[in-house]
Amino acid sequence: MKLEAEHIMTIHVQCSSSLDVKDEGTGYLRVIPIIGGTVEGKISGEVVPGGADWNTTLDLNLAHVCAKYVLRTSDGEYIDVQNEGVIKADNDNRIKTRPSFKADMNGKYAWLNYGVYVASLDPGHKENQVIITVYKLG
Repeated sequence: MKLEAEHIMTIHVQCSSSLDVKDEGTGYLRVIPIIGGTVEGKISGEVVPGGADWNTTLDLNLAHVCAKYVLRTSDGEYIDVQNEGVIKADNDNRIKTRPSFKADMNGKYAWLNYGVYVASLDPGHKENQVIITVYKLG
């Protein structure tokens, strides 16, 4: 069996400077506020300000990321996003994550509640921007 990946959306997330909690016992924690952004692809809209990424550096080559935020679609629906993964310093330099979604079960985007999703995170062209490309495995 061969898995294929369908492009679902590209999210341009705008962040502000990190809030360094520092060493909280399991690593160095930085909370990175999410202040906005845009979404394009099968879903279009915007990133609602108010989310954040809890980024914990575990050692020199390993970090855990867990971002939680909300999308507002161009037609007015809200989608909850939680995107989690482990960053390992390697030659690829891309962060790979596992996003999950919560959408209205009776709404247009209910299909996001099902399936397996993966994403890559790349630095954006603007300061404090991250570009998240989301795929659904099929």
